[in-house]
Amino acid sequence: MSKFFDWLDKQFKIRSPHKRFFQRTIPPNINYTYCFGGIAFTYFLLLAMSGLLLTIYYIPTEKEAYNSVLLITNEVPLGWVIRGIHKWSASLYITFIIFHAIRVFLSRAYKPPRELNWMVGSLAFIASMASGFTGYLLPWDQKAYWATEVGTSMISTIPIAGKYIAYLVRGDSHVSANTLLRFYALHVLYLPLITIFLLWGHFHMIKRLGIASKY
Repeated sequence: MSKFFDWLDKQFKIRSPHKRFFQRTIPPNINYTYCFGGIAFTYFLLLAMSGLLLTIYYIPTEKEAYNSVLLITNEVPLGWVIRGIHKWSASLYITFIIFHAIRVFLSRAYKPPRELNWMVGSLAFIASMASGFTGYLLPWDQKAYWATEVGTSMISTIPIAGKYIAYLVRGDSHVSANTLLRFYALHVLYLPLITIFLLWGHFHMIKRLGIASKY
């Protein structure tokens, strides 16, 4: 494999323009807990790749959504594997984001001059939770429907504007086909783009400020 990558680099000159990005100073007293962020990003990549494959067969309509999930699981070759990868990657992605946030908090890396990076990371976590919430409805079964009904109903308890925000989220007065289509668009397009933008900012600031390692 090393010979193959050497040949690839010889043809396309990949290493040279990205040398400054990959070469960075690593503090001497870090440990494996500093890998949590990278592990979370790896699961994000798995989510993106498996999600793209699932969109080939998934149909975001009231009549076909559940049937398309059954098709992916039972009939599409290795469909159950791709769906399983997507499901477990989502759970592990959130889990390692939480581990990463705990590590950052304990190492006090949220303090100046890294406070903006903490804010960006927090926004990325919120976007990831929203992705999980919108994706939960897509199988369009009873569990997904009623979980979304309860979750969106909680929004309506917000004083004054609650019912208007709930209607905006659902696209209807209750969870319906409009909600499914809206959640699908959020899940596969808007939230991933927002997350990618936030992760880019997060990585850029880490590169610029370096790794905080003092406890």
